[in-house]
Amino acid sequence: MEAEIESNSYGCFKLWSELELEEFADKLVFKSVESPDQGFCINRFDGNIDKLDDGDGPSGSPTVSSPKVSTVYGVAGTIRLLAGTYVMVITSRKEVGNYLGFPVFLVTSMKFISCNEASRNLTSQEKRDEDYFMTLLRTIESTPGLYYSYGTDITLNLQRRCKLAKGWESKPIWKQGDPRFVWNRNLLEELIENKTGELKLKDSPAIIKIVSRRCTRRLGTRMWRRGANLEGDAANFIETEQLLEFKDRISSFLQVRGSIPLLWEQIVDLSYKPHLQLIDHEHTSMVAERHFNDLLKCYGGCIVVDLTDKHGDEGMLSTAYEEEMQKHPNVRYVSFDFHQSCGHGNFDNIQLLYDEISEDFEEQGYFLLDSEGKILAEQEGVVRSNCIDCLDRTNVTQSYLAQKSLNSQLQGIGAISSTETISMFSEDFEVFKTLWVEHGDEISLEYSGTHALKRDLVRYGKQTFSGVIKDGISALSRYYLNNFQDGVRQDAIDLICGHYTVSRIRPSPLQPKGIDTLSYLPVASALVIGGLTVTSITLNQGRNAQQYLSSVVCAGLTAGLMAVVKANGRQICSRPRLCGLF
Repeated sequence: MEAEIESNSYGCFKLWSELELEEFADKLVFKSVESPDQGFCINRFDGNIDKLDDGDGPSGSPTVSSPKVSTVYGVAGTIRLLAGTYVMVITSRKEVGNYLGFPVFLVTSMKFISCNEASRNLTSQEKRDEDYFMTLLRTIESTPGLYYSYGTDITLNLQRRCKLAKGWESKPIWKQGDPRFVWNRNLLEELIENKTGELKLKDSPAIIKIVSRRCTRRLGTRMWRRGANLEGDAANFIETEQLLEFKDRISSFLQVRGSIPLLWEQIVDLSYKPHLQLIDHEHTSMVAERHFNDLLKCYGGCIVVDLTDKHGDEGMLSTAYEEEMQKHPNVRYVSFDFHQSCGHGNFDNIQLLYDEISEDFEEQGYFLLDSEGKILAEQEGVVRSNCIDCLDRTNVTQSYLAQKSLNSQLQGIGAISSTETISMFSEDFEVFKTLWVEHGDEISLEYSGTHALKRDLVRYGKQTFSGVIKDGISALSRYYLNNFQDGVRQDAIDLICGHYTVSRIRPSPLQPKGIDTLSYLPVASALVIGGLTVTSITLNQGRNAQQYLSSVVCAGLTAGLMAVVKANGRQICSRPRLCGLF
């Protein structure tokens, strides 16, 4: 939880927003700055958490004459590794906006503190494992895009929270959340991003917000979490809520995105575009059914917009998806080849997609509340968009549909007339587009490690030269991260989310299981770079036949080395060690 929960006489709960941390040799003591007599402590010998006792202090001799004292802004939770328990604390934060009147904070720094000064006896292999687990914790410490609120639950969209049973808000905040979007129940931290912009339509201020909630059930990195698992949980599944506040009314529009809910993989192997492969499993037919049953239960109707290409590997996957969707008559499936229709500067052709779904889309509507909390309208379904990554093409499409809904919301609440649209107000339209560009960047950074591509299509409606250059840099960065870093990042996510549980009785994840567990990258890189260097030197030494022959031999050996490296690409690339693909 972000901070310890305090109950008052009215049965409401709040979170302490600032805590004093005292580090003793035998315990960590957390005291509320607002109410110093309230807090809790964590035993550094067994990791147990207890309420704060009167005069709580060191029960043994501290390492120094007085405890180390610091201020923290939340306790995200604890995790137990081989050598003991570690507690994660928020060490700095930044207020970035509000959700329904409650401040929302961005975590700007956090750290893990050892709760176990009495080190346990570990074997040499366990020490190596613990070092790797600590590397994963340091990776988590630098994770971007973590947001939280002390005053309200931000995992629930407006429509859902308004329709919950009475008494819901009297529960502790950590019990109110939608479990799909609570980043880790062990740490009780929420992975959520929030963007806010102010519009000045006809001198009548309106506030628009975009809140995206990333599902934790199949959380991971771009290449190591594809498709869905056997329970139907899709990778990179995100619920995006666009909120509009105008005078005494507030409206909400929901969209979702998620990887194609079939069993498929795309294992990195040094190729720029690794081969896509469908996985044959006896329960394959149940995957999509479970996924869409869950969607229908949560959102009502569903329009599926598939933006993948219709040729090559994507075409193969898209065809399998379309065939599967024929088994689900309650879900409307629409295939739209984004690259074919909107490539080469033809972004306006996205109107063709809207024309195809407009009737159903408008029937889904949006959620609307008046000043007294009375429900005036409800959203009757959701659009589920996907491309291969559910990033770039999906960002562009979702921003376009959000613009269409925003026009309806503004017209419905009387902010603009029935003949006007947001695009007619240049300053406000720029705010709207900027919000969606930043929103796309946030999601892309979480999933791929880089900014989104096709940002110019959202901002300008066309691709610019500078945009092409930036996209190229991001694409190269994705290639590097996918191949050489994301295996470790995936392990860090699996560890912190509880998908992998550390235990002394289970086999070490670092024990050799065959030749494919070795890291050949340093050796392979040295051989290829050495071969290229020697070839270059021999080419510059002279022009006689012997030197030409030497250059040809060196070039041939280098090419052979590169072929061997490429053939063993899967063994060279960084890959997760803790959990399997599904």
